Amino acid sequence: MSYISRNAEELFTRYRKLFPCVAVTGPRQSGKSTMLRHAQPNTPYVSFDDPDEEYAFRNDPKAFLSRFTDSVIFDEAQRVPELFRYIKMAVDAEPQRKGRFILSGSNQLSFQKGISESLAGRIGLMSLLPFETEEIPSAFRAGQLLHGSYPALVVDEYEGSREWYTSYFGTYIEKDVRLVFDIGKLSDFQRLVRLLTARVAQEQNSASLSRELGINAKTIESWISVLEAGYLIFRLEPFHGNIGKRLIKRPKVFFWDTGLVCHLTGQRTEEALEGGPLAGPVFETLIVSELLKKTLHQGADRAFSFYRDNAGNEIDLIVHDRDENIVSFLEIKSAQTAKAEWAYRLEKTTEGITAALAGPLASSRYIIVYRGKTKPDWPKKGISFVNWQELLLLRPS
Repeated sequence: MSYISRNAEELFTRYRKLFPCVAVTGPRQSGKSTMLRHAQPNTPYVSFDDPDEEYAFRNDPKAFLSRFTDSVIFDEAQRVPELFRYIKMAVDAEPQRKGRFILSGSNQLSFQKGISESLAGRIGLMSLLPFETEEIPSAFRAGQLLHGSYPALVVDEYEGSREWYTSYFGTYIEKDVRLVFDIGKLSDFQRLVRLLTARVAQEQNSASLSRELGINAKTIESWISVLEAGYLIFRLEPFHGNIGKRLIKRPKVFFWDTGLVCHLTGQRTEEALEGGPLAGPVFETLIVSELLKKTLHQGADRAFSFYRDNAGNEIDLIVHDRDENIVSFLEIKSAQTAKAEWAYRLEKTTEGITAALAGPLASSRYIIVYRGKTKPDWPKKGISFVNWQELLLLRPS
């Protein structure tokens, strides 16, 4: 299969013209190196996963950098944090040169530390996640929910996905966790990941996780931050606003890739997934993660949250497009049959939320995402049932 273009390429090209440095972070195997080498085929490429390159830099940093008189791509740059300081000196000597240093890596915390200490104001920071739905060839999209979105799996038509995820998870633990963070007992860390997959799309309850694992809640929080930094999970924060109700304050935990969730929870077939308790949470995970991918790959200004109050009223996803000043309220259902009651409940629950947002809105949208056919303006004008695949293939304006 030939190279599959990434939607993030446009953002990368824009940043390359604006900043002396561009950093692309994202999980291992998300296609960072492939995209960068395709976008800049004549630019020297150095991976610090190569021990010889790491040694060459540490042995004589100035001599190492002198090899590159024009642009250069440094992959897995977080492995040599001293690099950021030397790049700063090179940039400060010639600040007018744009796109000179292209950095990529698979750990946000290491990158953020190097950037905040050395490259603040000199770097464009972007993320590259696994394939968006529209980037997956149409013949293979049906397998995305169960088998995930990682480019290597898609290119191999999802052949050997179980073995691939087993290897991937082990590599993540060894390279992105063990070598960077002192997490103590690896088996407990792995148990936490598996517990989170079983509770995907649920509120983070560190006290409950602490009791089940026999680990203090502070450690649980620290480990969850590690998982975020390594792009295994992300947290969706609850909506906060003065609407006269007591609101849930805990975030919900999602995984970036539904294939990993299915693998770690033992979902091996679509029938098993759809007939089990994870059908709804995994479906919600796909929708939320895909919409967030689109936003990050575009560099758009959209705020994501969910709503839940102490009376049990909830909205699965609230997306505030601050560029267009539009708010979308989404209810996510894995069912194929449209039920009008979902729409009316969503509309009622949103009362008071729009008023709590800063300033008047250009418009509000009410959307029920489900597996059935798209039904615009049903059961009333202004509310729409939207087929999930159509939603994910739609390019936001």
